[in-house]
Amino acid sequence: MHKIHFVQNTEHPEFTSYAGQTLSEQAFLRLRRDVIGGAFAPGVKLKVDELQEAYGYSSSPLREALNRLSQEGLVKADDRRGFRVAPITSDDLLDLTHMRLMMEVPALRLAIEHGDDAWEAAVVAAAHRLELAEAHLGEGPQVLDETWSQVHRDFHMSLLAGCPSQRQRVLCASLFDQAERYRRFSARHRVSAHSKNREHKRLLDAVLKRDADTACALLAEHTKGTQRNVEAALLRMRAATN
Repeated sequence: MHKIHFVQNTEHPEFTSYAGQTLSEQAFLRLRRDVIGGAFAPGVKLKVDELQEAYGYSSSPLREALNRLSQEGLVKADDRRGFRVAPITSDDLLDLTHMRLMMEVPALRLAIEHGDDAWEAAVVAAAHRLELAEAHLGEGPQVLDETWSQVHRDFHMSLLAGCPSQRQRVLCASLFDQAERYRRFSARHRVSAHSKNREHKRLLDAVLKRDADTACALLAEHTKGTQRNVEAALLRMRAATN
């Protein structure tokens, strides 16, 4: 099934505890984590019998999980009623980036407009945790571990938490998670030094100043940066095969 071994921080509670959740929810969360994290190669077929052996769930919760992942765009349903991991392509990335810019940038503007002191404090705390995690990352090709990915997500979601529209926040979170596959792909194929820590700091400063125009411009550029990094990695891969 072409499993890829990757670094995982087993101390993080989000990735180790499923107490109180149904088997279907457990299967969905575990499979979703592995698809996003790159444990399955893009385009690989997800066979239910192999998933049963790997995860220990019966076919029913696994099929439900695969259908939910298909709705999120992380898994594609075959015409023959099978499932494959969604491919990593320039067209999909372009569409994903387009949607993120449409949803996340306006959500940040609304958050800056409506966010209170508690929201601001939560943003600062999330930024501090991200800074600590960033300090442990190297500068070449790497496998992003679960701890960094979680604190990175926490920071971005904390920025949008002040947006009064719950539906908009939920959609932003889903799009952000879909982009995580591309971030990890880019990190694994990196050839030069790269760190977004400075970008995060500039974004934080603009948010704390309640400078919505600057903050939104920085977030848009930050999002487009992911697209550029992935496109560069895809070009290198194509050149290597020619």
